Amino acid sequence: QGFWIAYMNIPPFLVTLSGMLVWRGLATVLLNGTTISPYPDNYLKYFTSYISGGDANSTLIISLVIGAVCCVVMFAISLYAQAKKRRKGYETGNTTMLIIKLAIIAVVIMAACYLLGKNKGIPVVLILLAIVVLVYDYLTTRTVPGRHLYALGGNAKATQLSGIDTRKIMFGAYVNMAFLSAVAALVCVARFNSAAPSAGTNYEMDAIGACFIGGASAYGGTGTVGGAVIGAIFMGILNNGMSILGIDANWQKMIKGLVLLFAVVFDVVSKKRSKS
Repeated sequence: QGFWIAYMNIPPFLVTLSGMLVWRGLATVLLNGTTISPYPDNYLKYFTSYISGGDANSTLIISLVIGAVCCVVMFAISLYAQAKKRRKGYETGNTTMLIIKLAIIAVVIMAACYLLGKNKGIPVVLILLAIVVLVYDYLTTRTVPGRHLYALGGNAKATQLSGIDTRKIMFGAYVNMAFLSAVAALVCVARFNSAAPSAGTNYEMDAIGACFIGGASAYGGTGTVGGAVIGAIFMGILNNGMSILGIDANWQKMIKGLVLLFAVVFDVVSKKRSKS
């Protein structure tokens, strides 16, 4: 799909739509419409197990220690990044406000780790998610290909005229999306403990909604990995909350469609105001 989009200049929407139909149809043919279940324990443990100790107290202590380490690393990276900007003469925000913001985030992290520790411990899939987020956040914000990706999303023609190989950047973006889709599929299969050709139906709408709610722009060139994760958490809470309340599935689709529409409208209106 990356080849057709990047090197054959076929509109991405058409390629991804045809790809969705092709691969779902192929999955149905290969599985003959049946479901594969259950999966072996040595596969499930990578996505459904927990980091826990031998008893409840040990599990709580391990969770709190992991949370404390994450907070210390977050403080160190943030303060070092601000100090580095100041040494280079860049404009930085107020250090006090940064510390307050980091302190609030640290409290949230420790509270989450405490709740997880009181339950079964920190899920392994959460560690996997953290690794993916940190790696891709670093690649998109602190590497040259990452800045090229933002430039391509903001203005493809200007990026190409700047001497950047836009076809290579576009191809790499879709290859990375294929990898992330595969990781998501592995997690979903493990969580459901089954694989069906119809699995993942309408997940693309939740993914699109998560990106726009998390700050991605319909015009491109804007958005962060962390923002997309926050948008995904919001969509997850919305789905689970409506299911717990017993809202009809048809009404759930309508509500999610309106949420997505309002997110795009907010983005378009804010862009027009900034231009004016």
